[in-house]
Amino acid sequence: MGTVVVGVDGSGGSTEALKWAADESRRRNAHLRIVGVWQPPIYAFPGFEAAGADHDHLQALAEERLCAYAEEVMAGSGADWDLVVREGQAAWVLADEARDAELLVVGSRGHGGVRSALLGSVSTQLAHHAPCPVAIIRPDRHETGEG
Repeated sequence: MGTVVVGVDGSGGSTEALKWAADESRRRNAHLRIVGVWQPPIYAFPGFEAAGADHDHLQALAEERLCAYAEEVMAGSGADWDLVVREGQAAWVLADEARDAELLVVGSRGHGGVRSALLGSVSTQLAHHAPCPVAIIRPDRHETGEG
């Protein structure tokens, strides 16, 4: 059995991607790996750490929130799935999780212009560097069957 990997962050775009990936994993008779990525807070002063912002607490919080999100979206989907939550830069973590996957699925937030030119996007980075085919799902396309 192969694996379909989908990146999620709880946004509307990632919900569409997750629904699409669940459908696709069933069509392929593949396991669905749902991957959430978090980044630690960045502070303006070198060496400054906010009280209570320890790594284990932040990891547990991310796992709790993403698990609840995944369970809600996946309820009744019939897909075979698991959840992985990791710290890091989203494109790098998703590419690593997809190293043996048949397909990597991500949502598109539709950022354009200067913001995308300066910052790039996770979907753009993955389209160029992922170790497997990438499906980029645009928001509001899942229900209509478009895109």
